[in-house]
Order: sequence, then C-alpha cells, then structure tokens
Amino acid sequence: MIYARFSTEMQNANLTRDQIAACRAFAETNGWQVLETFEDAGISGANRGRPGYQKMIEAVKSGLVDVVLAEGMGRLNRSQELSAHLFSICDFRGVEIHTLADGWVEEIQIGMKGTMDALQLKRASHEVHRGQTGKIKDGFSAGGLSFGYRVPIDPTTGLRRSGETEIDEAQALIVKRIFREFADGNSPRAIAHQLNEEHIPAPRGGAWKDNTSYGNAGRGTGILNNQLYAGTRVWNRLNYRKDPETDKRVSRKRDETELLTCDVPELRIIEPALWDAVKARQGTQRKTLKKSAPVALRRKKYLLSGLVQCGKCGGNMTVAGTGARRAYYCANAKEKGATVCTGLPGIRLDKLQPLVLAGLRDELMMPEAVARFSEEYRRHIAEVNQTKHEETAVLLCDRTAAKIDQRLSACCQG
Repeated sequence: MIYARFSTEMQNANLTRDQIAACRAFAETNGWQVLETFEDAGISGANRGRPGYQKMIEAVKSGLVDVVLAEGMGRLNRSQELSAHLFSICDFRGVEIHTLADGWVEEIQIGMKGTMDALQLKRASHEVHRGQTGKIKDGFSAGGLSFGYRVPIDPTTGLRRSGETEIDEAQALIVKRIFREFADGNSPRAIAHQLNEEHIPAPRGGAWKDNTSYGNAGRGTGILNNQLYAGTRVWNRLNYRKDPETDKRVSRKRDETELLTCDVPELRIIEPALWDAVKARQGTQRKTLKKSAPVALRRKKYLLSGLVQCGKCGGNMTVAGTGARRAYYCANAKEKGATVCTGLPGIRLDKLQPLVLAGLRDELMMPEAVARFSEEYRRHIAEVNQTKHEETAVLLCDRTAAKIDQRLSACCQG
C-alpha cells in the first residue's frame, strides 16, 4: 500500500504522481504487490483529517496489507503525535512501515523523525514570520488584501507586483460611505441592509452583515476598525495556533509591544476627522453596553439552537427578545435585510419548543415510525457490509494471486 502527499497548492500538482511512481518501482524491486494507493494534495502533514490518510489507516486496520510505503516519513506525518499513532496501529496489526529515504522504519526512527519534522515545521513558521516582518519594514504588504485595495499591475510585464498595494477607487467609495453613514448615526445593520438592497457585493462576495463593518475593535477586524484606511499599516496583531484536537487554526491577540506599525499616507482612504468621529461613536457605544447589560452580550444556547431553519431562505433562525417575548427570527432577514430574505414572523420559544417535543413524542416514537426507522437502518448497514465484503474479497483474491505468482516464480527459479 502506497501513500503520497504534498503540502500546499503552490507546489507541483504532479508531486503525488511522481511519489507513487517511485514507490511502485521500489515495491516491484522488492517483489511486493501494490494493492492500493492513497494520496492527499495541498494538505499539511500535521493535519490528522486528511481524507487519503484516513482511508490508508482504515486499510491498515482491515488486515489485508503487510507494508505501508511512502517516499519519506515527512510525507506520512509532520507531527510526533501522529507518527507515534500510525506506528502503534501498524505495529499492533503486524504491518511494516517502509520509506524510500529510510528503508524499514522502526520505533526509534519514529521518535527521532517525528521530533525532527516537528522542529522543521516550527522553524519554517519562524522563517516565514521573519520574512513577513522584513517585508513590512521595507514598506510592503505581508498579509491579505483589505477591501478597498488591489495589487497593482506592472505596465511593462502585465504581471501583478507582489507585496505592493494601491487604492481600488470603486471599493474605496463604499468604504467612505460606510464611515460617513456610521458617523451620521446609522447602525451597522441598517448600512448592511442598504448595501444589500443596492446589490453591492460584500468583501468576500455574498451579502453584507452588520459584523462586516463593525467587526471587533480589539482585534482590528471589520471595516470600521481597519487602520489602513486612516493611512497606518498595523501588522502582527494576531498569533495563530493549531488546536491539536480539531486541527483548526485559533487566533490569539498578541501583546501591544509586538505590533509593527508604519505610516502609509498614500493608502489613506478616510480623512482624520471622519476616522476620529467614528472612533468616538464606537467608544460611546462600548461604554453604554458595559453599563447596561453585559450579561446580554453573552451568546446563549437554547434547546433548538442550530436546528431551526427559515422556511423561506433556508438560513438559520436566531433568538432575539427578552423574557417571555424571546422568539426565533430568520438571521438572514435580520442581519442582511429583505433583499436576502423577507423573513418570517417571530416564533416564540414557549410555543415552538413544546410543539417540537410533542411532535417527537407523538410522531417519531410511534411503533410504526420506530419500525420504519429500524428497517431503514438495517438495510443501510447491510449495504455497507456488502460493499466491505466485496472489497475484501477482491483484495484477498489479488493478494492470493500475488502469493501464488511469487511461489511459482520461486519454483521455476529453483
């Protein structure tokens, strides 16, 4: 069984093909039959959720393979934890791990290579961060492109001038409009509704929401908090770490002493007076919220949270209101406006929840419904098992044929 992988979309898409070809040649030299190949393209070796890798693990657990073959240990994993986990699964089932670079991989190599790969990832991250810091200090951009800007095109070559930024006049008009309307007293939600009514695309496409403009002042997110619009580039605001349990990147705010700022007056879209007016209104709002009801700012969970959908647009329903007047409303209608969804009348919690629970009790738990569910479940399990039996039979036939060929070849040579 062969596994191949490469990390980013910027690498050659033929990398996995070439790795598999090299592994096939190695297997042929050793008289091994390749039963299956698995690959992952553009996924880090520190990610446990790789589809090809997970299928490979299942194949190891099936007991139909003797060897896992890869170009190197770094192709299989870039994590000490994952390398140790793979070795323990293979060792328990008597499956050997071989690589073109190191041959037969034993326990001591797993420990050493896992540590080296983890250190290499950390070193690479440090080097990337160092390079980005240098670009910022040299006056270039090192991050993503904010709404209102674009990468200039070299008139001579027709190529994008990487690291450079210029104002996109059409988008800049939208940025100025958002600042002016907010300073004039309009709410972020009202601004979002109006932009959606005029079919103006949001920064990432789709529809505008109130959070698109308001964001989080502490983290510098949202159009109203982007200091680049005021002519100041701020970098290194957030630190990203991967959660070892979910493989998702989690951002953490860095200390103020780690921030890098530089003046870029040529990129200013918002004049100082308007910027100050917006900051003053935001400050007033934050003070009001802190004094009034800080508990109300905490996101609450309800019995049907995430389960209720709007019958018009299919979007999520969110709870609003207080006390006995709490009700579910269409989040799209509330946050994005009637252009996206005209919404439904609010459905009160004290009416919807008993109705749903009664339906589950009276309809889902009826003997006929339980019997129908049980029959559908048995049918599904039978189909899954049948597919597994067919795949197992094919693999066993291939494996048996390979062993017969090897024995016949040995007899002929003898």
